[in-house]
Amino acid sequence: MNRRLLLVLSSFSFAVLFLFLVALFSGQGKIINDSFGLELLRVKINQRNNTAIFTPHRKLLPMEEPNRIWGEKCSKADIEINQGPSAPLPSGIPTYTVEILNICSTGCDISGIHLTCGWFSSAHLVNPKLFKRLMYDDCLVNEGKPLVNGGTVEFQYANTFPYPLAVSSVVCS
Repeated sequence: MNRRLLLVLSSFSFAVLFLFLVALFSGQGKIINDSFGLELLRVKINQRNNTAIFTPHRKLLPMEEPNRIWGEKCSKADIEINQGPSAPLPSGIPTYTVEILNICSTGCDISGIHLTCGWFSSAHLVNPKLFKRLMYDDCLVNEGKPLVNGGTVEFQYANTFPYPLAVSSVVCS
């Protein structure tokens, strides 16, 4: 009697496991999750020839194309601004490092780079050849000279808070 019960239970558990696996892999784009709810692997079944396509758990971010008018060589989107904290001054004033990059995909040099910068000021002198506030909310990068493709302008400033910097206009060279 015990052998028969053991045989029935093991057959039943095997059948349940088999049905679970069939149900799991029968749909398109099913996701296998681990115990923490993280997406581990995306399995897609090609129903024509019953082959599985395994894709990694990482998603590629969509590449945004700059908003260009037909025939335009460059746009504001070709300038990238990175800003982050750096070591404070001896007086304790926080400092920030700013990196302005030309990431033009068409190989263009960009000049006349103007940024919105509010009432930008610094307790630490910033080289005016690299970055200069002309008036409220208008700062000029690299004296308006071309920033070559792949080129970078980097400077540090010191203030109690970081200034939000954004590209307001550019000139395609």
